[in-house]
Amino acid sequence: MFPRIKICCISSIEEAQTAIQYGAAAVGLVGPMPSGPGIISNETIAAIAATIPPAISSFLLTSETTPNNIIQHHQLVHTNTIQIVDALSEGTYQQIKLALPSVKIVQVIHVINEQSVEEALQIAEQVDALLLDSGNPNLNIKVLGGTGKTHNWNLSKQIVNQTRIPVFLAGGINTENVRAAIDTVQPFGIDLCSSVRTNQQLDRQKLAAFFKAVYA
Repeated sequence: MFPRIKICCISSIEEAQTAIQYGAAAVGLVGPMPSGPGIISNETIAAIAATIPPAISSFLLTSETTPNNIIQHHQLVHTNTIQIVDALSEGTYQQIKLALPSVKIVQVIHVINEQSVEEALQIAEQVDALLLDSGNPNLNIKVLGGTGKTHNWNLSKQIVNQTRIPVFLAGGINTENVRAAIDTVQPFGIDLCSSVRTNQQLDRQKLAAFFKAVYA
Protein backbone atom coordinates (compact mmCIF):
# COMPACT_ATOMS: atom_id res chain seq x y z
CA MET A 1 0.00 0.00 0.00
CA PHE A 2 1.47 3.33 -1.06
CA PRO A 3 1.43 6.39 1.24
CA ARG A 4 -0.62 9.45 0.48
CA ILE A 5 1.47 12.40 -0.64
CA LYS A 6 1.02 15.92 0.74
CA ILE A 7 2.70 18.74 -1.13
CA CYS A 8 3.22 21.66 1.22
CA CYS A 9 4.07 25.35 0.77
CA ILE A 10 1.50 25.74 -2.01
CA SER A 11 1.44 29.42 -3.01
CA SER A 12 -1.25 29.71 -5.71
CA ILE A 13 -4.27 28.09 -7.29
CA GLU A 14 -2.05 27.04 -10.19
CA GLU A 15 0.42 25.30 -7.87
CA ALA A 16 -2.39 23.47 -6.11
CA GLN A 17 -3.76 22.24 -9.44
CA THR A 18 -0.30 21.12 -10.54
CA ALA A 19 0.32 19.19 -7.31
CA ILE A 20 -3.05 17.44 -7.60
CA GLN A 21 -2.47 16.68 -11.27
CA TYR A 22 0.72 14.81 -10.42
CA GLY A 23 -0.92 12.79 -7.67
CA ALA A 24 -1.01 14.79 -4.43
CA ALA A 25 -3.74 13.65 -2.04
CA ALA A 26 -3.28 16.76 0.10
CA VAL A 27 -1.91 20.29 -0.20
CA GLY A 28 -0.44 22.39 2.57
CA LEU A 29 -1.16 26.11 2.88
CA VAL A 30 1.17 27.95 5.28
CA GLY A 31 -0.23 30.75 7.41
CA PRO A 32 1.81 33.25 9.46
CA MET A 33 4.86 31.57 11.03
CA PRO A 34 7.87 32.73 13.06
CA SER A 35 10.14 31.16 10.41
CA GLY A 36 10.20 28.79 7.45
CA PRO A 37 9.21 28.73 3.77
CA GLY A 38 5.92 29.03 1.94
CA ILE A 39 4.11 31.62 4.07
CA ILE A 40 1.13 33.18 2.29
CA SER A 41 -1.69 35.47 3.37
CA ASN A 42 -4.93 34.19 4.84
CA GLU A 43 -6.73 35.69 1.84
CA THR A 44 -4.60 33.62 -0.53
CA ILE A 45 -5.15 30.48 1.54
CA ALA A 46 -8.92 31.02 1.39
CA ALA A 47 -8.83 31.55 -2.37
CA ILE A 48 -6.82 28.38 -2.95
CA ALA A 49 -8.87 26.28 -0.52
CA ALA A 50 -12.07 27.24 -2.33
CA THR A 51 -10.77 25.54 -5.50
CA ILE A 52 -9.62 22.25 -3.94
CA PRO A 53 -11.80 19.24 -4.89
CA PRO A 54 -13.59 17.64 -1.91
CA ALA A 55 -11.59 14.42 -2.21
CA ILE A 56 -8.31 16.31 -1.69
CA SER A 57 -7.27 17.39 1.80
CA SER A 58 -6.52 21.10 2.18
CA PHE A 59 -4.28 21.71 5.21
CA LEU A 60 -4.12 25.07 6.98
CA LEU A 61 -0.75 25.25 8.73
CA THR A 62 -1.33 27.41 11.78
CA SER A 63 1.14 28.48 14.45
CA GLU A 64 -1.66 29.55 16.76
CA THR A 65 -1.52 27.69 20.07
CA THR A 66 -4.91 28.27 21.72
CA PRO A 67 -8.21 26.70 20.66
CA ASN A 68 -9.92 30.08 20.21
CA ASN A 69 -7.15 31.46 18.01
CA ILE A 70 -6.94 28.26 15.97
CA ILE A 71 -10.70 28.32 15.41
CA GLN A 72 -10.60 31.99 14.43
CA HIS A 73 -7.72 31.34 12.02
CA HIS A 74 -9.64 28.52 10.36
CA GLN A 75 -12.76 30.65 10.00
CA LEU A 76 -10.74 33.00 7.80
CA VAL A 77 -9.70 30.30 5.33
CA HIS A 78 -12.14 27.32 5.43
CA THR A 79 -9.77 24.44 4.73
CA ASN A 80 -10.97 20.90 5.49
CA THR A 81 -7.95 20.16 7.72
CA ILE A 82 -5.98 22.08 10.34
CA GLN A 83 -2.30 21.32 10.86
CA ILE A 84 -1.21 22.67 14.25
CA VAL A 85 2.55 23.16 14.02
CA ASP A 86 3.20 24.02 17.68
CA ALA A 87 1.98 22.56 20.97
CA LEU A 88 -1.26 23.83 22.49
CA SER A 89 -0.44 26.36 25.20
CA GLU A 90 -3.85 26.01 26.83
CA GLY A 91 -7.24 24.42 26.29
CA THR A 92 -8.03 21.14 24.55
CA TYR A 93 -8.42 19.67 21.09
CA GLN A 94 -12.01 18.86 22.03
CA GLN A 95 -12.80 22.58 22.03
CA ILE A 96 -11.66 22.81 18.43
CA LYS A 97 -13.62 19.70 17.44
CA LEU A 98 -16.82 21.01 19.01
CA ALA A 99 -16.51 24.30 17.11
CA LEU A 100 -15.39 22.71 13.82
CA PRO A 101 -16.88 19.19 13.80
CA SER A 102 -16.26 18.52 10.10
CA VAL A 103 -12.62 19.65 10.13
CA LYS A 104 -9.77 17.16 10.67
CA ILE A 105 -7.10 18.06 13.24
CA VAL A 106 -3.49 17.10 12.56
CA GLN A 107 -0.90 17.78 15.26
CA VAL A 108 2.74 18.21 14.32
CA ILE A 109 5.29 16.48 16.52
CA HIS A 110 8.85 17.70 16.09
CA VAL A 111 10.85 14.52 16.54
CA ILE A 112 13.89 15.38 18.64
CA ASN A 113 14.35 12.52 21.11
CA GLU A 114 12.54 9.77 23.02
CA GLN A 115 10.46 12.41 24.77
CA SER A 116 8.96 13.24 21.38
CA VAL A 117 7.69 9.67 21.16
CA GLU A 118 5.94 10.00 24.52
CA GLU A 119 4.43 13.33 23.46
CA ALA A 120 3.12 11.79 20.25
CA LEU A 121 1.54 8.82 21.99
CA GLN A 122 -0.28 11.06 24.47
CA ILE A 123 -1.62 13.40 21.80
CA ALA A 124 -2.61 10.61 19.41
CA GLU A 125 -5.67 9.86 21.53
CA GLN A 126 -7.02 13.38 20.94
CA VAL A 127 -6.46 14.21 17.26
CA ASP A 128 -7.24 12.77 13.82
CA ALA A 129 -3.65 12.39 12.64
CA LEU A 130 -0.05 13.17 13.52
CA LEU A 131 2.63 14.72 11.33
CA LEU A 132 6.23 13.99 12.32
CA ASP A 133 8.62 16.78 11.34
CA SER A 134 12.19 17.95 12.00
CA GLY A 135 11.65 21.36 13.55
CA ASN A 136 12.62 22.58 17.01
CA PRO A 137 10.06 24.64 18.93
CA ASN A 138 12.56 25.08 21.80
CA LEU A 139 14.79 27.56 19.95
CA ASN A 140 14.60 31.31 20.61
CA ILE A 141 13.01 31.70 17.18
CA LYS A 142 10.88 28.59 16.88
CA VAL A 143 11.53 26.35 13.87
CA LEU A 144 8.15 24.79 13.17
CA GLY A 145 8.79 23.02 9.87
CA GLY A 146 10.24 23.50 6.42
CA THR A 147 13.76 22.61 7.55
CA GLY A 148 14.61 20.33 4.64
CA LYS A 149 16.36 18.09 7.17
CA THR A 150 15.60 14.52 8.15
CA HIS A 151 15.25 13.38 11.74
CA ASN A 152 15.70 9.99 13.43
CA TRP A 153 13.28 7.81 11.48
CA ASN A 154 13.61 5.03 14.04
CA LEU A 155 11.84 7.29 16.54
CA SER A 156 9.15 7.97 13.95
CA LYS A 157 8.82 4.24 13.37
CA GLN A 158 8.16 3.76 17.09
CA ILE A 159 5.33 6.31 16.90
CA VAL A 160 3.77 4.68 13.83
CA ASN A 161 3.95 1.25 15.43
CA GLN A 162 2.26 2.39 18.64
CA THR A 163 -0.55 4.59 17.32
CA ARG A 164 -3.81 3.73 15.60
CA ILE A 165 -4.31 7.02 13.78
CA PRO A 166 -2.75 8.09 10.46
CA VAL A 167 0.82 9.40 10.69
CA PHE A 168 2.47 11.62 8.08
CA LEU A 169 6.27 11.76 7.81
CA ALA A 170 7.95 15.06 6.94
CA GLY A 171 11.41 16.57 7.02
CA GLY A 172 14.00 16.38 4.27
CA ILE A 173 12.24 13.76 2.17
CA ASN A 174 13.20 13.74 -1.49
CA THR A 175 13.39 11.53 -4.57
CA GLU A 176 16.59 9.85 -3.37
CA ASN A 177 15.44 8.89 0.13
CA VAL A 178 11.66 8.52 -0.09
CA ARG A 179 11.72 4.75 -0.60
CA ALA A 180 13.98 4.33 2.44
CA ALA A 181 11.64 6.58 4.43
CA ILE A 182 8.62 4.51 3.44
CA ASP A 183 10.36 1.18 4.09
CA THR A 184 11.67 2.30 7.49
CA VAL A 185 8.69 4.18 8.92
CA GLN A 186 5.69 2.77 7.01
CA PRO A 187 3.81 6.08 7.33
CA PHE A 188 0.24 6.74 6.22
CA GLY A 189 1.49 9.77 4.31
CA ILE A 190 4.59 11.64 3.15
CA ASP A 191 4.83 15.42 3.38
CA LEU A 192 7.33 17.48 1.38
CA CYS A 193 7.99 21.03 0.24
CA SER A 194 11.41 22.17 -0.96
CA SER A 195 12.55 18.97 -2.68
CA VAL A 196 10.03 19.37 -5.52
CA ARG A 197 10.79 23.05 -6.09
CA THR A 198 13.21 25.11 -8.14
CA ASN A 199 13.64 28.76 -7.16
CA GLN A 200 10.77 28.25 -4.69
CA GLN A 201 8.36 27.27 -7.48
CA LEU A 202 6.88 23.81 -8.03
CA ASP A 203 8.97 21.98 -10.61
CA ARG A 204 7.02 19.57 -12.81
CA GLN A 205 10.06 17.45 -13.59
CA LYS A 206 10.89 17.07 -9.88
CA LEU A 207 7.25 16.24 -9.11
CA ALA A 208 7.19 13.56 -11.80
CA ALA A 209 10.48 12.08 -10.56
CA PHE A 210 9.28 12.07 -6.96
CA PHE A 211 6.00 10.28 -7.67
CA LYS A 212 7.86 7.79 -9.87
CA ALA A 213 10.19 7.06 -6.95
CA VAL A 214 7.25 6.59 -4.56
CA TYR A 215 5.46 4.14 -6.81
CA ALA A 216 8.58 2.32 -8.03
